[in-house]
Amino acid sequence: MHNGHATMLDPATLAFTPEGAPYSEIYDDVYHTIAGGLGQARHVFLAGNGLPQRWQGRQRFVVVETGFGLGLNFLATWQAWRDDPQRCGRLHFVSFEKHPFRTDDLAALHAAWPELAPLAAELRKEWPTLVPGLHRLHLDHGRVVLDLVFGDAADSLPQLVARADAFYLDGFSPAKNPALWDAPLLAALSALAAPGATLATWSVASGVRDALAAAGWQMEKVPGFFGKREMLRGTMPGEAAAANLNDKHAIVLGAGLAGSTAANLLAARGWQVTLLDAAAGPGEGASGNRAGVLRPLPARDDNALARITRAGFLATRRHLQALDDAGLAAGFAQEGGLWGTTGVLHLARDAVHAETQRRIVADQAPPADYLRFVERDEAAALCGWPVDLGGWWFPSGAWVSPANYCRANLLPHAANIATHFAARVDRIAHEHGLWRAFAADGACLAEAPHLVVANASDARRLLGDWLPVFPARGQVTHLPADPASPPRCVVCRLGYVTPEIGGQRYAGATFLMKDADPAVRDTDHAENLAKLDFILPGFTAGITPAAITTLPGRVGFRPASPDRLPIVGAVPKLGDDPAPPGLWLVNGFGARGIVWSALAGELLADCIEDSPRILDRSLAAALAPARFLDRPKRRVTKS
Repeated sequence: MHNGHATMLDPATLAFTPEGAPYSEIYDDVYHTIAGGLGQARHVFLAGNGLPQRWQGRQRFVVVETGFGLGLNFLATWQAWRDDPQRCGRLHFVSFEKHPFRTDDLAALHAAWPELAPLAAELRKEWPTLVPGLHRLHLDHGRVVLDLVFGDAADSLPQLVARADAFYLDGFSPAKNPALWDAPLLAALSALAAPGATLATWSVASGVRDALAAAGWQMEKVPGFFGKREMLRGTMPGEAAAANLNDKHAIVLGAGLAGSTAANLLAARGWQVTLLDAAAGPGEGASGNRAGVLRPLPARDDNALARITRAGFLATRRHLQALDDAGLAAGFAQEGGLWGTTGVLHLARDAVHAETQRRIVADQAPPADYLRFVERDEAAALCGWPVDLGGWWFPSGAWVSPANYCRANLLPHAANIATHFAARVDRIAHEHGLWRAFAADGACLAEAPHLVVANASDARRLLGDWLPVFPARGQVTHLPADPASPPRCVVCRLGYVTPEIGGQRYAGATFLMKDADPAVRDTDHAENLAKLDFILPGFTAGITPAAITTLPGRVGFRPASPDRLPIVGAVPKLGDDPAPPGLWLVNGFGARGIVWSALAGELLADCIEDSPRILDRSLAAALAPARFLDRPKRRVTKS
C-alpha cells in the first residue's frame, strides 16, 4: 500500500461546527450530521447491507469501509454483532483512513455515545501508533478483527487482498473529496466483492452510481436517513458462498519462533494444531537464544524491507503485549522474563549515517512514541554510558527472550495444540487428500489437510533444492551483569547489547554462512566484544584476552533466504513437481526472527483461511515462496 515514496501521516485535527458537529478542516466537511451519526450508521450501512441477517450462520463475514473517521460505523456494526445471538463466528472489518485521529481526540468524540462506551474504550486501548500501513487489531477476544489501513485509499485499496461480503462507502462528500469516489477506486473496490456481496452509501451522486454500475453492481435508490430523501444500495450478482472451513486441522513442523507463533495464531482461530519438533522442547534451535532485539528498520525511500519490518515490529509488539496481558510473562520471571520494553537505541555508525538517520526522521515525521532522533548527549543519558554519536530512539522497542517467547506461544490455546517433541520428520507425503508426516522408521507421526513447514533450514531437505534456505551460524556472547548496570536499554550499532537480564547481558551476534561448527569459539567472542566496544566505547576494558576463553555463549543456526526476507505462503513445488494443495511455508527468518514472527504467523493463517491479508498484495508477493521459482538456476543451486 505504497506509492514508491517515503510516507508520512497527517493526523486529523479535532474541530466542530458552530452547531457542534465533528468537522474536518482538511475537507471542509462534517463527519456526520447533528441528527446523529449512530442512527445513520444503523440505517445506511447496517440496514443498507441487510445486516445483521446476512452474517447469520456464517463462520466469517468481511466488511470493507472507505473512511474510518471516528469509527462510528465500525462500533455500530460491532455492537449489532454482539447483540445478535445468531452472529457469525468471526467479524472481519477492514477500513481505510488517510487522516486518523489521535487517541485523546477519539475519546472526546466517543463521549457523545455513552451506549458505545465499553466498545469504544476497547478500540482506543488497541488504537495503533499513527504510522502508515495496515494495523490489525484483535478485539472481543479475537472474534472481531479490525484491519485499519492508514494512508491514501487511492494507493492502498487496489493493493488490498480480501474477499468482502459488504461495503460501506463513507468518505467525505464527492464534491469535497472526489478522489475517494472516482471510477478507478470504485472499480478496485468492486474487484474485492465476493459473489452476492452488497454495498451501501448515503451518496446518490450520479457519477458514483454510474461508476458502480459500470463495475458490475446492480444499483437501486432507497429511502435515506433523517431528511435525506435517498441513499444507494448495490448488489453484486452471484450466490453468496459461505466460507466454511470444516476440517480446521493443521500439522506444524518446527517449534521455534516461526512454528510456535503460527501454531498460536491458528489455534486462536479455532484450529487444531499438531506440532512436531525434533528437539526435546520448544525453541531449542536458532530460537533458543536468551535475548534478541525488537525494533523496525526505517529507510529513506520507505522500501519493502522498511515497510515489512515496521509491520512486523508492530504486529510482534501487539502479540507479545497480548501474551503479557494474559498473565503469561509472569511465568517466565525466574528465567529472566519474556520481554523488556526498555526501548531500543540504534546509534549511528558515523557522521554520514547520523545525518541520514536525522533526515529520515525529519522527512517522515513519525510520532515521537514510535521513533525520534536523539543527539549524542541524550543518547548517552538514555543508555547510561558515554557514546560517540546520536541515533534513532525507538521508545517502544524491546528485548525479547526467543526461547521463552516460543514456550509462551504454546500456552494460551493449549487445548488446541498437541505437541510432540523428539519427533523428527523424515519425509512428508500427500495421500487421500491428507498430508502425512513420517518418521525414519516409516511410522506416521501426524496427518491433516494442511501442513506448515516451519523447521528452519531443514525445510530444504523435505521440499527440494528449489528452496534457497541455508543455515547462518550466529554466536552470542553472555556477560555477567549487575542489576541496574548500564546500558539501561538495548543499544545497537553494527551489533547489539542488552541491558541486564537475570544477572546476564547478551552481546552479538555473528552471522556466518557455510559454517556448521556448533562449538562456542573464542574468535567469535572477540568479534562480539569488538562490536560491543564500538557500541559503548570502553565497555569491555576489564575483559582480558584470558577472560575471553571463560565466557559463556550460545551458537544457533538461523535459516536465511537470499534476499533476507522471510518466506511465507503456499508451497509451489514438492521436489520437482507442483505441490498438492494444503502445503505451506513459514521460514527464512534469518537474524530477524522476533520481528517477523507475529506478522508471518498472521499472514500464514490468512492465506490458509483465505481471509483478508495482513499485508498488501505487493509485500505478500515479496514474501511468497513462489518468488524463488523465477530465479536463475545458479542462484538456487549454490549452497
